[in-house]
Amino acid sequence: MPLKGVPNILSPDLLYVLASMGHGDEIILADAHFPTSSICRFGPKEIRADGIPIPKLLEGILTLMPLDKYVSQPVCLMDKVPEDKARGLQTPIWTEYQVIIDNKEDSQINIEKLERFKFYERAKRAFAIVHTG
Repeated sequence: MPLKGVPNILSPDLLYVLASMGHGDEIILADAHFPTSSICRFGPKEIRADGIPIPKLLEGILTLMPLDKYVSQPVCLMDKVPEDKARGLQTPIWTEYQVIIDNKEDSQINIEKLERFKFYERAKRAFAIVHTG
């Protein structure tokens, strides 16, 4: 039986991770091409959410857990690689993320973009990585 008020898109494993996190802990919502298993060898817990779109997970997580506004940038994305920037690759999903965050938070949260390998290094220090499909 589902818990009242808990989005059913959040698995028991993900709920456990969210309940275990403390101030300053970070969680990564990763797409299917992110090297989750490789990076999780460095410490983060790996949570599988195959087939679940990141926007749905983001919305569900933010229903239960506010962003930590005491860190300088509570939301971060892996930036486009230079080749994708040069060819003008569009990323409309980023706008969708911003809308979800704006609807769930009571103050403006700007999304930071990190270069790919800097993002990987930050991910190694995360509490958990949720790997989507």
